Order: sequence, then structure tokens, then C-alpha cells
Amino acid sequence: MSTGQIGAVATRPEAPAGGVGPDGQPTPAEAGRRSADPDRPAVNSWDEFTTLREIVVGDATHARMPEQTDPSTWLNCYPKLTAPELKAVEVGQFPKHVVDETNEDLAELIATLRGLGVTVHQPAAVDHAVEFSSPHWRSVGLASYCPRDLTLVVGSTIIETPSPMRARYFELFGMRPLFQDYLRRGASWLAAPRPQLCDELFEVDADGLPDLGETEPVFDAANVLRLGRDVFYQVSRSGNELGLRWLISTLRLIRDDLRVHPLRGVYGYTHIDSTIALLRPGLVLLNPERIRPDEVPEPLRGWDVLWCPTPADRPTALPYPLSESWISMNLLMVDPEHAIVDADQPELIALLERHGITVLPHRLRHARVLGGGFHCVTLDTVRDGGPENYLD
Repeated sequence: MSTGQIGAVATRPEAPAGGVGPDGQPTPAEAGRRSADPDRPAVNSWDEFTTLREIVVGDATHARMPEQTDPSTWLNCYPKLTAPELKAVEVGQFPKHVVDETNEDLAELIATLRGLGVTVHQPAAVDHAVEFSSPHWRSVGLASYCPRDLTLVVGSTIIETPSPMRARYFELFGMRPLFQDYLRRGASWLAAPRPQLCDELFEVDADGLPDLGETEPVFDAANVLRLGRDVFYQVSRSGNELGLRWLISTLRLIRDDLRVHPLRGVYGYTHIDSTIALLRPGLVLLNPERIRPDEVPEPLRGWDVLWCPTPADRPTALPYPLSESWISMNLLMVDPEHAIVDADQPELIALLERHGITVLPHRLRHARVLGGGFHCVTLDTVRDGGPENYLD
């Protein structure tokens, strides 16, 4: 059962924590861990729920909202707002208290994970106020808050995905020291073709709302969920059909028996991890506002389904948050029996505990404002699981 305390820590006999320093080199604690466990792979993550060993946590420092006149920002940040409504959105750096309180919450999350024996990395945030350009457009950055959004880990391979948002073009530079360390220690590291992100990619639908075209492959890693030998890809405004085709062709290079399951018509906006959460083999949490009982994705129809309770909504620090209230179901599985969940969602906590999952309740006060819950703000790079076949 849950302790009911924010930042509660469960104990588990794991290896001591460590990390990579600002120069990309292992800290003394991390060096000791590696020497004590030389057989552990540098990167190994095939799923969303087996025992967690190593993870990256985001940083809200320098988070800002780019200009809404950029069609890629409109598409990726506020795809449900009309063009006139968009004019009311404040741009520029997020308020200091939002950033500071978020970093406090992330520090509590890191402390809990390290208390569980998980190795945690938190690369320094990129300065997102620095302007950059391509031959076709100019932009500033967004945030280093959600490392999951742009990096897909499949087994021992790190994949930088081609985001359809211009403001995120150089966001992963903050992760380079860590990725280079993984590369030195045996991981594979590749990146999708850099998208041009020309205006032609960004369309407007019949309702006057932004839509994603097919002029080149683009998708966010947060459009993808991993289940051992199976991968789910959400076709939506943050991942197009050409992006799906590129991912299928690339995963063949990793293993020829990986199966990619397109999810079309499930949720047409951004990212999948507030619609489907894989809790353990045979158990899935689904969003009842986006998926009806007769629309459960075919590969999961033999699984037990938990329908996420209606979120306990809370006021937000800004009038136009980046996420809907369903960010509440954006949880992080530490292992098949432990989950880090929003402490403000008692009904969800009770539901999970009734099904044998011990909840470690945490707060992330500005998850909606900054657009990311506990799954979004983390990137698991080492879990115990392998390329298992969980569906046959």
C-alpha cells in the first residue's frame, strides 16, 4: 500500500547510485558502480516496466515558450487552439516560480530514484534563449524538461528522433556528453535524417486547426511505446506516416523480428503516454476519453484493462498549459510492482494499488504548464528486460 506521503521511498536491493559529471565523464560513485558490475550493458531498455536500473531526468532551467507565429510551435504546443485564440498565449521565459518549483519536484524525484538504487543522470539544460536558424526559418528553444520526447531507446540503441517542432532542433545537444559516454561503453547511437521543417510540412485542417503533412519523415519519440519485441507508434500531429516508415526500416537494423504496430485514429494530437500506459505484462492503463472499450488496440485485446479515473483537476499557474489534465496518468514504472504517480490523483493511486502496484506518490506541480508528467520527464536507459515476446 502507498504511504500516502509525497516523495515516499521504497527499498529494493539495488546497486548504488552514480552519474556522469558535467564533462561527460563518470563521477567517482558511477565509476565504482561500473567497475563493480562490468557485465551490465551501457544501455539496455526494451520496455516500460521491467526493473529500472538507470535513467535520465529532465531539467526545467531556461524553459521558455517560442513565438506562436511559427507554425510548428502552434502544431506542437497548442493544436486545439484557433489562430485568434493563439494570440493570447504568453511567449518568452516561463515564470521563475514555475521553473524553481519544478526543479524542486524533479530533485525529489531524483532522490527517490537514487534511494531505490537507480543510477540517475541529469544533464545540464541547454540555454533555450539563444536564437538559431536554418536556411528556411529562425527559432529559439523550448525546454530540456522532457528527455523522453526526442530520444527513443530500443535495446542497446539510442535513436534521436526527427521532431516536427523547430524549437527543439538542438535540444538534444545537452544530452551529448551522456550519449558519448554510452557510445564509448558499447551502446549504438544513431539519429534520424535531420528534417528541413519547411512551411509546406505544416498544414491547416478543415476546422482551421494545425495539422502535420507528409513532405518528410518526422515524429517524436514520445509517440512510441516499447513492449519487448513489439513497438507501438502513434500516427498523429506529432508523428506522420513517413516517420512510421522510417522507424520500421531502422528497427530492422536492430533486430529483424521487431514488430511495429501503427496506432491510427487513437489520439490525433501529441504523444501517446497520456493515452496508453503499459504497467506490466498483461495489464494496461487506458484513457477512457480517447479509447472506447471496442477500440482497444488489437495487440492489447487479450490484456486486462484499467480505465484511468477522471483526473482530479487543479488550477494551473498559467491560463494556457501545454498539457491537458490527462497528464495525470503519465506515470513511471520502477518495476512491475512499483509506480511513481501524481500524488494529487487519489483515485488513480487507489486503482493501481487494488491491482497489486505499490504507488510512490510524488508531486510535479507544473506538469500541465510545462507539458510533461513522470514518464515524459524521464528517459530510462537501462532496465532488466530483454526483447521478450509479450503478445503471443
